[in-house]
Amino acid sequence: MKITRVEAIPYAIPYRKPLRFASGEVHVAEHVLVRVHTDDGVVGIAEAPPRPFTYGETQAGIVAVIEQIFAPQVVGLTLLEREAMVARLARTVGNPTAKSAIDMAVWDALGRSLDLRVTELLGGYTDRMRVSHMLGFDEPAAMVAEAQRMRERHGITTFKVKVGRRPANLDVAVVRALREELGEEVELYVDGNRGWTAAESAAAMKQMSDLGLLFAEELCPADDVLGRRWLVSQLGVPFIADESAVTPADVTREVLGGSATAISIKVARTGFTHSQRVHHLAEGLGLEVVMGNQIDGQLGTICTVAFGSSYRLTSHRAGELSNFLDMSDDLLTEPLEIRDGELTVRPGAGLGVEVDPGKLARYRQDS
Repeated sequence: MKITRVEAIPYAIPYRKPLRFASGEVHVAEHVLVRVHTDDGVVGIAEAPPRPFTYGETQAGIVAVIEQIFAPQVVGLTLLEREAMVARLARTVGNPTAKSAIDMAVWDALGRSLDLRVTELLGGYTDRMRVSHMLGFDEPAAMVAEAQRMRERHGITTFKVKVGRRPANLDVAVVRALREELGEEVELYVDGNRGWTAAESAAAMKQMSDLGLLFAEELCPADDVLGRRWLVSQLGVPFIADESAVTPADVTREVLGGSATAISIKVARTGFTHSQRVHHLAEGLGLEVVMGNQIDGQLGTICTVAFGSSYRLTSHRAGELSNFLDMSDDLLTEPLEIRDGELTVRPGAGLGVEVDPGKLARYRQDS
């Protein structure tokens, strides 16, 4: 079970429609497929979705740091020496999705080697997760129509609504329209991607106080320290720290400082190993947890399902697992399918999924 090679393969798949939110927009999934090879002939896989407007990584940067720095550091380790691998990767600052993809590919390879599912290795609490769908910026009627379509076609009844535009009334009108058209049985929460000030956030949340929202996420920047604390102290719903609370240290700082009361775990930026640490900390602090989405493809989505389904806390709420539906194609041989509002883990060893060689050849950017 010794690691002999690490590949980083850039690929690009267009979205059917651009995804728009306060911190940017995405037209093409320019991701990186990571493959970890072992001396037993096992190959573990994962994907790295760069988000330059959030974490500073680019597709070319992920490929370069894996090929030039990370691969030489992990080749020669066994799949069981994950803590040694984490320590070696930690010598390099930043690059969270590059590190995380290697980590998840190693877990996949370990599961394949032991003929066990990754979710069994992690915790094995359940085999499925409810799905939350993200609604990006659009006119109220269009966002309502998309939500209705997701409910009718896929059984999804939880929606994360992107907010953060100015004036805030634009987004308040959207959320109100969604509640009025979809009814009380649908779960709604909002995510501002740091687009508003603390004062704008407070005013908007006051206008939406009668809409039964589950959460509010990253409405204003975390580096507005006093404003954020003031905002969180007066909200009637849990405030999710997402991009402001990636590491366990970040979570501790934001929660103990009064800047968050819930967290989002995204395996795309913390892998399985660090996501475990964040989960355990959240459990100890009594925090609500949502499994987030870094606009992942199907491979990244099944990684989120594998982790989220492993624990009671992370499977309690619907996970953000549907963004792959907006992609024009994907790499997996057997596409994921949301049924009755749920995604299940695959039955095979590791992550239980395989990459279609023909599709990879069509979309890869290095050949």
